[in-house]
Amino acid sequence: MRSALPKVLHPLGGQPLLAHVIQTAQTLSPDRIIVVHGHGGDQVRAALSQAPVMWVEQTEQLGTGHAVTQALPEAGPDDRVLVLYGDVPLVGKESLERLLQALDDHDLSVQTMMLEDPTGYGRILRDPKGQPQRIVEQKDASTEERAIREVNTGFMAAHRRHLEDWLGRVDRNNAQGEYYLTDCIALAAGDGARVAAVVADDPEQFQGVNDRVQLAALERAYQRRQAEILMRAGVSVRDPARLDIRGAVTAGQDVTLDVNVILEGDVTLGEGVSVGAHCVLRNVSVGPGTIIQPHCILEDATIGADARIGPFARIRPGTELAAGVHVGNFVEIKKSRVGEGSKVNHLSYLGDSQVGRGVNVGAGTITCNYDGANKHLTVIGDGAFIGSNTALVAPVTVGEGATIGAGSTINADAPAGQLTLTRAPLETRADWQRPTKKGG
Repeated sequence: MRSALPKVLHPLGGQPLLAHVIQTAQTLSPDRIIVVHGHGGDQVRAALSQAPVMWVEQTEQLGTGHAVTQALPEAGPDDRVLVLYGDVPLVGKESLERLLQALDDHDLSVQTMMLEDPTGYGRILRDPKGQPQRIVEQKDASTEERAIREVNTGFMAAHRRHLEDWLGRVDRNNAQGEYYLTDCIALAAGDGARVAAVVADDPEQFQGVNDRVQLAALERAYQRRQAEILMRAGVSVRDPARLDIRGAVTAGQDVTLDVNVILEGDVTLGEGVSVGAHCVLRNVSVGPGTIIQPHCILEDATIGADARIGPFARIRPGTELAAGVHVGNFVEIKKSRVGEGSKVNHLSYLGDSQVGRGVNVGAGTITCNYDGANKHLTVIGDGAFIGSNTALVAPVTVGEGATIGAGSTINADAPAGQLTLTRAPLETRADWQRPTKKGG
């Protein structure tokens, strides 16, 4: 990967590669999940400290067989052992279940796949009856063996007692000088054990990551799958190739997602929500019927039903917008509650505010919530009208039904139902002349 970050921590869909594998393993309800780590182990454990796993360190990197050997002491004597890989993040639950089910009438099962170009993979060698006999790695394969298209994915399942015996007999007599887990196939076949090769019907899910090019390819595969899940649930995705999901999305029917939308964290979209092009939604709940115009950023916020946001609006953490709220172009709202039907349509900033129902906030209005050391609250009552280019110097309260004249700086409470303004007298100088350039 040419990176200071351990490979399994590189992100796919906003989560580390290893996190995807652990989550898939959890769907199988295992007795335990054991993660064997080597390089960058401290970073890996710290990044996934909440993961429900047992950590085992492989102090020497002596191959896949050696890695599994380090983990076996943590397995029960009668356990079935399933071997997964932290850099193969797209494997599905159904495929793993089939691999485990094969152990019902076999001693060992190995996951294989058919590839047009098998370069780099270990080849599956079968006997004349079609039974798996052994796996030969690319570097150890003959020219004839390299022509075989059925390859090993690395995924394997076996009973612990058998696996421990086979691994105890694996040697390092190969081009890599490593203990190959795949050598267990030949040992099992030599013992007369029953070996099953389960051929994948979707090879893409077994693609691994060895560099950033492969990571980018898997990212698009992952995003395509996420888009397909949404579309089958009734979401219109304008272009599945230009949607990025980096978390968990819950969407109602008839949601529309335009191009280059990014959904991060936990995102909930009610029925009929429309998200315009180039929007970013992060940890947001959006009520039914709300329209988010293009180029908006919403983060850690709750949006009510039938709201209108944007274009070019920024909704920052701690914001709650009630039903029917309008937030227009180049408006920023932070840690504020805006009541039902209120409008903040143009070039305004609301921070640390409580805004009532039916309020109109004019263009260029700002809440001056920060005094250089502390944040202060602005309260605007129901039905108030805030004229354009107003500065509300917190802490301050604007009463219900109050009107603030345009261009005012309000640094004291404005009474309910009255007009409050601060404005210098208009002055016109008839004898004034515009300056001209010298020599002009």
